[in-house]
Amino acid sequence: MTESKYPLFVRRDLDGFFGLFIDNLVQLLLIVALCGGLCGMQGDAQRLLTHYVLPGAAVSILLGNIFYAWQAHRLAKREHRDNVTALPYGINTPSLLVYVYFVMAPVYRQAVESGSTSADAAHLAWQLGLIACLGSGLIEFCGAFIAESIRRRTPRAALLSTLAGIAIGFIAMSFALQIYQKPLIAMLPLAVVLITYFSQAPFPLQLPGGLIAVALGTAMAWGLTGLAAVWPDGPQWLIGSVMKTDAITSAAKQVEFVVPSFVGADLWSVLSRPEHWLGHLSVIVPMGLFNLVGSLQNIESAEAGGDRFDTRSSLAVNGLGTIVAALFGSCFPTTIYIGHPGWKALGARAGYSTLNGLVITVLCLTGTVGVVNALIPIEAGVAIVLWIGIIITAQAFAATPTEHAPAVAVGLFPAIAAWGLNIVQGAFFAANGTSMQTVLSASMDAQLNGYLLHGLISIERGYIFTCMMLAAMSAFLIDRKFFTAAVWSLIASFCALVGLTHAYVLQGNVIDFLFLQSAVPDEAMAYRAWGIAVGYLLIAGAFVTFGLYHKSQPEEVPHIPH
Repeated sequence: MTESKYPLFVRRDLDGFFGLFIDNLVQLLLIVALCGGLCGMQGDAQRLLTHYVLPGAAVSILLGNIFYAWQAHRLAKREHRDNVTALPYGINTPSLLVYVYFVMAPVYRQAVESGSTSADAAHLAWQLGLIACLGSGLIEFCGAFIAESIRRRTPRAALLSTLAGIAIGFIAMSFALQIYQKPLIAMLPLAVVLITYFSQAPFPLQLPGGLIAVALGTAMAWGLTGLAAVWPDGPQWLIGSVMKTDAITSAAKQVEFVVPSFVGADLWSVLSRPEHWLGHLSVIVPMGLFNLVGSLQNIESAEAGGDRFDTRSSLAVNGLGTIVAALFGSCFPTTIYIGHPGWKALGARAGYSTLNGLVITVLCLTGTVGVVNALIPIEAGVAIVLWIGIIITAQAFAATPTEHAPAVAVGLFPAIAAWGLNIVQGAFFAANGTSMQTVLSASMDAQLNGYLLHGLISIERGYIFTCMMLAAMSAFLIDRKFFTAAVWSLIASFCALVGLTHAYVLQGNVIDFLFLQSAVPDEAMAYRAWGIAVGYLLIAGAFVTFGLYHKSQPEEVPHIPH
């Protein structure tokens, strides 16, 4: 066959489009909700979203979707096939959540507590988000040339356990709570999502489950809003589910065509001051590596399904898309999505990718994301994101060797602790009274509802590195590679010594990293993790000592049962 026999669009591309589009739409709604609620991008600062973040995301999404559709056409021509399915591509959900919760929101809170206006603090949070996005893109692009080497040298358990920990806390748990916060809107979509992905049974007319879930949730929300209008003294469970009708009018007024803007000056203003972004490397570097390895695994998944795409070019464009996002104002990396076998089973080809890029671009550049946000409650779509969290967690165990499952479990603890600290910190902020600093100043062993607060903060700092290192040590111990496990322990000791992990500065309820040369404000309290660094050295010594002992023993003869 020739390339002309591989069509630009087939009917089943519409099924694939709805699935991919709904997924990307949920990410856009999350960006609007989280950046507005946690990073101050509302009111006067909402322009950061409408004129920079969303248009920047549009540029990167369009670039990637068009490339991967073209790539599918190239493969179809080369292999004379008409059943090639393009790699799915869109905004990276874990990076979105991690960068909001661990880069942008802390920067915003700290700036506000330091006396900055909300608008100035939001601008600084946006700039640090750009740095995080750029750093992730550079790692992904450069990693395209060494991806296989990284994958060979790092246990899969170490790479996936951190992502699973984030998925349990910041994706699955956070959105599970949101579902039960507004059950009348969110639980029916949850049922549809569970039916769709657990049973794999098709819906009537082959309608995508994600589309049905969002439609039902939206219908429930507006139905309850109409009921509340005629029953204004109704119960709280009804009033609490009401949509804001005036939000649609307000969002409609902001509809305008926006041309993406190059934001190199903002990036350089922060890059030239390393003290602002250096502490966030413990978040940026691991997330960049996770995105790289995750994309590599998704390419391998596509190959297992019969579509063998070039690894280097696929990963390089994946990184370029994220770099372009940062250069044009978006704080959020884009990535090759999981799920290629699913789109292929639906019968989607290349057209679903192209259509997704075009529709998302129109939404972002015309300001209609705000209208969609006003029309569709976030609770209608969170079940889809909850499912992503479930899949990421399950994959961490399913995609690693069975004997490494305990190593995955060990790597979960620091990430779960990070989620716990986020809850504790939020409670202190909401209480607006006694601060965490006051509690710890009274006693480093202070407990709060079962939490050892100092231990919670300490294990949370640089937790993504800690997850990787603990899981790697555990995996190599399972394989009886004691000296390699010791090397990882030495790396952990170095990270603690220089302040990439475990060390912190606490001022009120604001927690920051503490590097060797960091200046500590007089009114703040500081914890340098030198004791933990020594602890890791002791662990390394134990591994080496036992490794030497094990090496000196006669080789074990495996027992063969009769």
